[in-house]
Amino acid sequence: MRISTQTFYDQSQSAMGSQQLNLFRIQQKVATGRNILTPSDDPVGAARALGVSQSLSEGAQYAASRSQATGMLSREDEALQSVVSVLQNLKTLTVQAGNGTLSDADRASLATTIQSNLDQLVGLANSDDGNGQFIFAGFKSATAPFAAQAGGGYQYLGDQGQRLMQVDVARQMPTTDDGRSVFQQVQGGAGYVASGSAANAGTGVFGAVSVTDATVADYGKDFTISFAGGNYSVQTKDTPPTVVAAGAYTEGTPITFGGLSMNISGKPADGDSFDVSTARNAGTDIFATLGELVTALKKPLTGGGAQAQAQLLNALSTANVKITNAHDNVLTIRASVGSRMSELEQLDSGGEARKLLDKSYLSEIEDLDYYDAISEFTQRQTALQAAQQTFVQLSGLALFKYL
Repeated sequence: MRISTQTFYDQSQSAMGSQQLNLFRIQQKVATGRNILTPSDDPVGAARALGVSQSLSEGAQYAASRSQATGMLSREDEALQSVVSVLQNLKTLTVQAGNGTLSDADRASLATTIQSNLDQLVGLANSDDGNGQFIFAGFKSATAPFAAQAGGGYQYLGDQGQRLMQVDVARQMPTTDDGRSVFQQVQGGAGYVASGSAANAGTGVFGAVSVTDATVADYGKDFTISFAGGNYSVQTKDTPPTVVAAGAYTEGTPITFGGLSMNISGKPADGDSFDVSTARNAGTDIFATLGELVTALKKPLTGGGAQAQAQLLNALSTANVKITNAHDNVLTIRASVGSRMSELEQLDSGGEARKLLDKSYLSEIEDLDYYDAISEFTQRQTALQAAQQTFVQLSGLALFKYL
């Protein structure tokens, strides 16, 4: 069988071209450190690498979301910490205001201090995140959530939305708490709040409300204690009201009703009344509570006698319980913020672990084994050189050299 010179040249060039291409590809792999340069190198490996790369990209997005959520929760926690400090100071001032040795001027000074604390509290309630977004405004984050009203008090202009952020594959986390939940609500476990009517003419002063039996049918309802002819009557605030207790009033003897017990000292006048309501129905707006406290402290006692003193003591007792309830509510919300921040730390740890595993797996798929690659490079280079030398020698053969 004879092979033409042209066929010999064509086959030799094709073989050397193929070897040069293979040598070039292994040179590229060594230069880039990657085992897969194109999907055709390893279709299955390329598909796996794409899936792992997507997983790493999603993980990076979740990590960025967790970082942003941590920043938002940290700013809220800082604001709540300041709110707790203000409320603790207000509790101290309220107790101090009950000192019987204080003069009208002293109480007026305390009222000014409490008003200053109220203004500070409103400022904290209108805190922003540094980017013009108000922390406690719900979804209406572009508007300050609390605004002063012409007739006194503050109105909540936000909503009760919680801004959620996807911080992991199956976890959406609230990164804010609305102002109404923080400053105008109490916890479900908050007890009863007692208060005296502003129209009371006697010297009756109520004590703490204690729970004696939470299983009775009327427990959890709101009550009104009325006095007439030396007797008391306790009615529910139902429609129509129901009398749950009645009897002769004896100073210092507890009045028991609806699973509750309360002492009343002094001498209530006919027509005097006291309200005993669940914390949620007694008024949960801390700003309104502080405004009422300021008003009570500014009212002079001089010339009012025991009746004015009783009114003040009742107002202070009511304010103290409401401030305590507000304080407990803020502490509970701050604990929730802390637990969310702790969860983010745990999710970050899990995300970093997944990231390391994914990178390790991707490295196994894509990264080049330099030992094998250099061995292959040497083999292919040697084979190409041998083929080139052989072609040179064979192409130089001719019968004329032997004539």
